[in-house]
This record gives sequence, structure tokens and C-alpha cells, in this order.
Amino acid sequence: MNYILKLVVKAQIWKDTKGQDLIEYALMAGFVAVAAGAIMPGVAANISAIFTAVDSVVAAAAS
Repeated sequence: MNYILKLVVKAQIWKDTKGQDLIEYALMAGFVAVAAGAIMPGVAANISAIFTAVDSVVAAAAS
């Protein structure tokens, strides 16, 4: 019975799509940033600074 309950919970987790759009938008924003950095080397330093700032905010929120 416990095994069946675990399978049901796993099935519900796989069906759950909440947050999927947010992840897709974040991946697309990252792709655009990398592409812009590759095309325009002068912008690469600014993009790096932005991602560093975001990283520090996320790290502070995680702790």
C-alpha cells in the first residue's frame, strides 16, 4: 500500500506544471543574454555585472 501511495505522489508531481512558464522565460532570457554578449562584446561586461548582481541576491535569499 505504501508503494502505491508513493507512485501516486510521484505521478502528481510529474503532472504539476506550476512554474513551468517562469523557467521557460528565464531560460529564454539567459539565451538572449548569451547571444547578445556574443554579438556585442562591449555589452558582455554589463551582462556579466547584471548576472553577478542577480546571483548575489539569489544567494542572499537562499541563506
